[in-house]
Amino acid sequence: MNTPQLPENPLFRTIAEAAGELGYPAYVIGGFVRDLVLARPSKDVDVVCVGDGIKLAQAVGRKLPGKPRVTVFKNFGTAMLPTDTVELEFVGARKESYRAESRKPEVEAGTLEEDLARRDFTINALGLSLNQQDFGTLVDRYDGMGDIRRKIIRTPLDPDITFSDDPLRMMRAVRFATQLNFDIEPDTYDAIARNKDRIKIVSQERITDELNKIIMAAKPSYGFKLLFQSGLLQLIFPKMALLYGVEKVGKHAHKDNFYHTLQVLDNVVEAGGDLWLRWAAILHDIAKPATKRYFPNVGWTFHGHEDKGARWVPQIFTDLKLPLGEEMRQVQKLVRLHLRPIALVKETVTDSALRRLLFETGDDIDRLMLLCRADITSKDHQRKERYLRNFGVVEEKLKEVEEKDHLRNFKPVITGEVIMETFGLKPSKEVGELKSAVLEAILDGKIRNEFEEAFAFLLQQGQAKGLPPGHLSLTSK
Repeated sequence: MNTPQLPENPLFRTIAEAAGELGYPAYVIGGFVRDLVLARPSKDVDVVCVGDGIKLAQAVGRKLPGKPRVTVFKNFGTAMLPTDTVELEFVGARKESYRAESRKPEVEAGTLEEDLARRDFTINALGLSLNQQDFGTLVDRYDGMGDIRRKIIRTPLDPDITFSDDPLRMMRAVRFATQLNFDIEPDTYDAIARNKDRIKIVSQERITDELNKIIMAAKPSYGFKLLFQSGLLQLIFPKMALLYGVEKVGKHAHKDNFYHTLQVLDNVVEAGGDLWLRWAAILHDIAKPATKRYFPNVGWTFHGHEDKGARWVPQIFTDLKLPLGEEMRQVQKLVRLHLRPIALVKETVTDSALRRLLFETGDDIDRLMLLCRADITSKDHQRKERYLRNFGVVEEKLKEVEEKDHLRNFKPVITGEVIMETFGLKPSKEVGELKSAVLEAILDGKIRNEFEEAFAFLLQQGQAKGLPPGHLSLTSK
């Protein structure tokens, strides 16, 4: 592993020149340096100076072509300066002190050593000098380079103090371990378990932001295992923690739904699933503990867990401060329908059943099938291959029906307005029944979704209900 080198970018020399003129020792510190060592892409550069970070940012801005606008955050003592290649953030070196009830520190000017000591982890306490006399020299007070070599997440100071001061750092430790595939150093991990209750003072938005970064890692199951084993998951997402464990009665035992869920999540990641498909994987069996029943002649059942889980999704998203719009509705749909394709693996599956699935999933059919494939986690290789082959057959049948009937964005030609105008009705249960009858006939393949054929069927249904048509001219539409 080589010592990190500042990129060949004149921007860093410009910062060094401005810092020299102001008499401020300056350093690039933090994630940018860490990512240089790890050969990871990074565009956010944190510049720390022993002096006024805002003044340094403004001085650098005046030296750059076009004099880009410096955005100042006076309350935080920081300044942002965007450039074509990187995003610069400037701050003065500081030391921090914390109150027990808050993770917001009281900040005052400090030395470089004090600034490095307040960093969350040793791998983020690396610096590169921007001073003329030792430009590019590595600053590594806490053996961050050694921890990168050892693939270790460790706090610079006493981890109990680090995590008690700012409990979000516990989530960040898990996140970095997951993203980088590092271990958390034993004393540091033990401190997470000891201080886990401090997470309660952190805002849900901050917790969920870290959780989403764990979920977006290449192997998120690793992060969830760390969260569970430390006791953090039980505090931040208790419903998921309840999936853990196997109950056995006689010869009957069910699978551990926690580890099954993590395998499904990893499978979705391998298949290229986005954040919301990953959330669907996390939540697809979330209601199994609430629906678990034991029957002596059958064993363990989880009847209706997909419907109950779907009903839970809005509250889970609300509690976790996740978006409640289209993203939530998509996850809810996938949770509700995740068992449906399994019923379609039989050779006798009807076009009607396929139409109904296409109608209910719409544009999410491909995502649903990806989730269903990911849900096959059997250790029996032959059984798994058989299920995957059957799903391939179902996907071919779905494709054939979709090409024939175009059901992804299907809308019945007979609307509630047409029904009310035809029979002189006001909004009522009767209108809904007639609308459903037409929809069912189309999905069953009895009629095509064409106006004249559907309208003729509507008239028959109305006649059966004793409703005389009042506006037969509608047949000409």
